[in-house]
Amino acid sequence: MTIHAWSPLALLNLFGIAGIIVWHVVPRRRTTTRLVVQLGFFAVMTGVLLYYGVVPYRLEGYGDYQFTDITLILAKMLWWIHLAWAVIGFVRLYLVIEGHPQQARLLQDIFVAAIYLGVALAILSFVFGMNVSALVATSGVVAITVGLALQNTLGDVFSGIALTLGRPYRLGDLVVLADGTEGRVVETDWRSTHVQTAANNVIVLPNSVLAKMTITNLGRPDGSHVQSVTIRVAPTQMPSMVIGVMREALGHCRLPMLSPEPLVALKSVDAAAIVLELSYWVRTPADRIPARNEILDCVYRSVKASSLELG
Repeated sequence: MTIHAWSPLALLNLFGIAGIIVWHVVPRRRTTTRLVVQLGFFAVMTGVLLYYGVVPYRLEGYGDYQFTDITLILAKMLWWIHLAWAVIGFVRLYLVIEGHPQQARLLQDIFVAAIYLGVALAILSFVFGMNVSALVATSGVVAITVGLALQNTLGDVFSGIALTLGRPYRLGDLVVLADGTEGRVVETDWRSTHVQTAANNVIVLPNSVLAKMTITNLGRPDGSHVQSVTIRVAPTQMPSMVIGVMREALGHCRLPMLSPEPLVALKSVDAAAIVLELSYWVRTPADRIPARNEILDCVYRSVKASSLELG
């Protein structure tokens, strides 16, 4: 096949280079625009190559490496590059539509790396005619050696992928770790997860350690959860009367949720005290301490108003 240096195929190379420039000019946050533009460049390049009988995914002999042959090689390379970017555009758009771009960052990087690796092997095989099977076999030995040397790091990476896919928490969720540490997830990356505590300290946890740890997510399924307060009252009145006073005290509180209804449970009665447990729901974790303070204040007021004595 003879192609003049300034034929439409040569101009196609300039078109492909223009597509590379546009890919870097369009902001990454405009995922849909990037994908539409990239698909347009890829479709035009595919049409021109097929019109001239060039199949990008089939190795063709070029004879001597003349200017026209280099033009053809460059055109096929640009086609593979634009194919990779079109697929990456679909990946970026899908993850944004899912609504979890931050949590899916690790998975996104894995897909992009796999796409680039596949395209690089395709270019070596279909454009330059290299035997990629031998290259893959050699790289496999190197990968095993590197994997043994970076065993701990790879453990953190794959644990991070598992946490990303399982989504036991999201950025901003309030979590309680197995050792009782409570904090908010502020960052997650390839190797670690950062948890900010109430003391404004940041705990950096390797993903491999976090994947084996029991995690309580205070934000799932929503922020509401139950709390309880134990009250001891001197046994100077009947337990039923004391229960009524506690219910009246709960009715005066504003922060606890009305549904589910707060409960008063009689735990024990002896010569020292009547022990009751007041259970109630709060809307968010931030309401826990204010709600507890309000309930204790209302209980104290109701006990004093009813001539009771705290145990």
